[in-house]
Amino acid sequence: MARYTGAVCKLCRREGTKLFLKGDRCLSGKCSVDRRPSAPGQHGAARKQVKEYGLQMREKQMTKRYYGVLETQFHNYFDKASKIEGMTGSNLLSLLERRLDNVIYRMGMAESRKEARQLVLHGHFKINDKKATIPSMLIRAGDVISLAEGSRKSEKFKTLIDELDTKISPKWLELDREHITARVVSLPVREDIDFPFEEHLIVELYSK
Repeated sequence: MARYTGAVCKLCRREGTKLFLKGDRCLSGKCSVDRRPSAPGQHGAARKQVKEYGLQMREKQMTKRYYGVLETQFHNYFDKASKIEGMTGSNLLSLLERRLDNVIYRMGMAESRKEARQLVLHGHFKINDKKATIPSMLIRAGDVISLAEGSRKSEKFKTLIDELDTKISPKWLELDREHITARVVSLPVREDIDFPFEEHLIVELYSK
């Protein structure tokens, strides 16, 4: 499975905003965006005039990196979103939110989407009582995501479970903290996503 293996803090600095790729570190004083807000590289601090195409490209790159998907995957999601009734940009974000790795992260069972992908690949979660090992699986309304019984003894998960009361789940997920399950009560819509995306710029980019 292809994946990005470089320094993730550079991605946040390049986009000029926190993409929360390292969990709690992003909220601490160690965050690279707070310590070095300029873009990485020799000329990162130089002022550059950004044109329309540049704004559209940066929005696409930021969204892609926020959800941790690669270029071909992202383009495929856009193609799928364009065939769904409604606004393409909103459909795109909804599809990305429905990825299993993102749902695990939204449940509070991983500190970042990257960690959530790893946990899914290692078989720690189930969908409707069936083992799920594909991070890109799209959840559907009514699906129940649960932590595998054998994984509950792990110190890693014990810590995450203890911290669940401090997490805020999106309204489209119904979290059962006692049984460590989450039921998808509805599909996520644009209003459920609090990150300041400007998805219309992505639509404009792909429409050229």
